[in-house]
Amino acid sequence: MEDSITTELNALFAHPPTTELPSDVLGELRSILRLHSLSPQELFYKWESYSIKMGSEETKLDLDTTRAFKTDVQESLERESRGKVHTRNNGKRSGVPSTPRAAAGGADVYNLIDGLLPNTPHVSSASRLNSSAAKRKATFDSPSVSIVSHDASSTTTTESKARGNKEYTAPHVTQHARFADRSNAGQTVETLNDQLPLSEPMIAPFATSRIKLGTNTDLTKFSYRPMAMHLSEASEVLDDRIDEYMALFQSHHGLDESAFGNPSSQSINEIVAIGRIASDSPESKLNVASLVLETSRRMGAGLRVPLKLDDVSGFAFFPGQIVALRGINASGEHFTVKELLEVPLLPPAVSPLSALDSHIARMGGGPDSMELEEPQPLNVLLASGPYTADDNLDFEPLKALCEKASGTYADAIILTGPFLDLEHPLIASGDFDLPDELAEGDDASLITVFKSLISAPLQSLARAVPNITIIILPSVRDAVSRHVSWPQEPLPRKELGLPRRAVSVSNPVSITFNECLIGISAQDILYELRQEEAVSGTASQLNLLARLPRHLIEQRHFFPLFPPSSRANLPKSGANGLATGAMLDISYLKLGEWLNARPDILITPSALPYFVKVVENVLVINPGSLSKRKGPGTYAQLTMYPLKVTDEERAMGEMILHKVFERTRVDILRI
Repeated sequence: MEDSITTELNALFAHPPTTELPSDVLGELRSILRLHSLSPQELFYKWESYSIKMGSEETKLDLDTTRAFKTDVQESLERESRGKVHTRNNGKRSGVPSTPRAAAGGADVYNLIDGLLPNTPHVSSASRLNSSAAKRKATFDSPSVSIVSHDASSTTTTESKARGNKEYTAPHVTQHARFADRSNAGQTVETLNDQLPLSEPMIAPFATSRIKLGTNTDLTKFSYRPMAMHLSEASEVLDDRIDEYMALFQSHHGLDESAFGNPSSQSINEIVAIGRIASDSPESKLNVASLVLETSRRMGAGLRVPLKLDDVSGFAFFPGQIVALRGINASGEHFTVKELLEVPLLPPAVSPLSALDSHIARMGGGPDSMELEEPQPLNVLLASGPYTADDNLDFEPLKALCEKASGTYADAIILTGPFLDLEHPLIASGDFDLPDELAEGDDASLITVFKSLISAPLQSLARAVPNITIIILPSVRDAVSRHVSWPQEPLPRKELGLPRRAVSVSNPVSITFNECLIGISAQDILYELRQEEAVSGTASQLNLLARLPRHLIEQRHFFPLFPPSSRANLPKSGANGLATGAMLDISYLKLGEWLNARPDILITPSALPYFVKVVENVLVINPGSLSKRKGPGTYAQLTMYPLKVTDEERAMGEMILHKVFERTRVDILRI
């Protein structure tokens, strides 16, 4: 087959007296045939058309002209593909006009009434905030911080509305119930592995730290310059991810390279297509009708092809998901999927026997501690911001958590941002009283506010438990972070006055507590996946809070969604504005990839309900936020028992699985 194609190309393209094409030219021509599923005769017709278009019937076929010809073929086929999709979409929509929807806030469909009736909201003046008329009405008084009422069953704030033709004035901050008057403090709301007992309270802290902390992430790579993204770099990052997954699928399923093909090219042969799930309309939510597969430049010239999934029993897709589909494109208009290929997972985390023995000895407290029959389990607390309610900056939930850690002599506490939250009404407006020790200072800044409100209780905790390990992970909503995009560099520990026992890490990060591999990201990927996911058939029967983390595990990434959700679809901020959103720096998305193994514990704080699940032997924890908008929230307590190595495992002397999900009790408690 190979020799016949070469012979035919030489016969069509070689000019006498030469009978064979140069090897580099022949390679480029064969690449065009393979990429677009063309025959040599069809390619020759396109070459003749190209020669006429270039203005010379004697165009010389060398390497440069062949590459220019290849680019022209790709562009022409892409134009044809776009034309087919446009024609098909117009045909579908021409018979059924779109249904008009009423505007938010109860306005009429086309704004025809526009406030003329007494009970009809006048939406034009309230919605056109960027108009010149709105600017002329702007006042320059000190801002009055506002917060609107919340629905008891939702964290999303109710949007304020204009009344008639009058300008709407936001109310002052509503005073909520005092934190000290809260009920059900310390109540356990969810438990995993309740057969494991809680650790017994210690009478004094251990003399040495029982945790050997390590990082599986190169923190220096996160100190890149944000807001300097080049489109070419972003395109290459997205393209390379598809090609990398092609190698993974090929190795996992034992496929030959000839099994892969271009799904956008018409062919009667069944192929395996690798690509990224996308929507044919960036404004609408992903659904069965809008699903398209975006190919890489290597395998499909970056073209998109609609997917037909009638033969698939069920699927759970989201934009940015890398998939392998077996099917056929017989019509040239869509790719009919016959099978969804299983995604290869990273191997579970393992450690050598010698390392495990040293970790078990360390959990006993070291040689200077009292001899115990069995090492005490690690006591780890986990909390996520915000750390104070919307009506104050007292940070009472954070102080209560630090008191809990010091009272139980916790081995570690993991805190994820936001700390000084950009979406907090008082922080957003700047209308708040400074702490007493800063009230008369001339150098007051958000850094000094952080030192007083956040660092001070952590310093007290470090003095009470000298060997505690404190992990500080930022959020893109942190007002003191100079890094405005995700992935995000660590907060400056010394500048913020954090204690020496505090370790400031990047967002996201992979760390180790002894042998346990822990992956943490403060970005709320679960909520955005819930917003953008398209589910059908058997996949919809799976538990939502188990299905969403599975996407992260299969995609080997802390934030596999692309593009991220619109800010308008995220929970409204407490400052009556749009949410901060994902703030992705696409050129550095590889910093969010998982490396050699699945984490033992995956910490993903989210606006979704708190939960703890075991997914593919990964312990997934959403602790909830320590403080809600109106009152106290929740946190997680981990009781991590040492690994018991069996005699058989010792005799084999090989790498041993950690099995953290079996020997760790997780309790989610109210603060």
